[in-house]
Amino acid sequence: MKIIFRIHERFSIVVSGGKMNLTLPWPFGRGAKLEKPRKDEEDVAQLEELGVTPQLLDFVKDFTLDTFRNFPLKDDSTADGDVDTSSGSSLSKDLSEWQERHAMLLLGKAKEISQIRYALCPRFLKEKQFWRIYFLLVKNYVAPYEKRAIQNANIKKHLEKEKSYDKVAIEVEMMESKLAFCSEAVLHADRSDTEGTAGE
Repeated sequence: MKIIFRIHERFSIVVSGGKMNLTLPWPFGRGAKLEKPRKDEEDVAQLEELGVTPQLLDFVKDFTLDTFRNFPLKDDSTADGDVDTSSGSSLSKDLSEWQERHAMLLLGKAKEISQIRYALCPRFLKEKQFWRIYFLLVKNYVAPYEKRAIQNANIKKHLEKEKSYDKVAIEVEMMESKLAFCSEAVLHADRSDTEGTAGE
């Protein structure tokens, strides 16, 4: 004989042959595993965060060598020594952290840009010039994503700053309460000493 008690639409207790079993929904049920986000979901989130969208990828597919060669960019006299050789990557030092991450991800996703960069740098354009031209060309596509990343970084810094202020405030309050307790203990000890000597 099997008796089923429904506790909730998702929970039930099954009594069968003197044994009672509780059935629970995911992630509490037997054999349930907490699933990590799938790799492709993480990739999509990273692509979105760094502004490498399908629209951007379609736009950069139309870039050619001439797009970069003929771009009206003033020569920068500080372009010498602009390559960061210490990190193994050849991205410009003057790129922001977000731009650097965007560029690395883009080079993996848009083979056209990778090939153009390989053909142009450093023979015709310096690395710094290539990335300046690229970010000027795609400004309308990536600006909102870069702005959001800057805002998120500022919020994170602000929250960390607040946490440190809160920690300092708590430590100050604890010290004040310890001092108050110690001073009361000293006063109490002084009173008991004076009462003890007065009774002699």
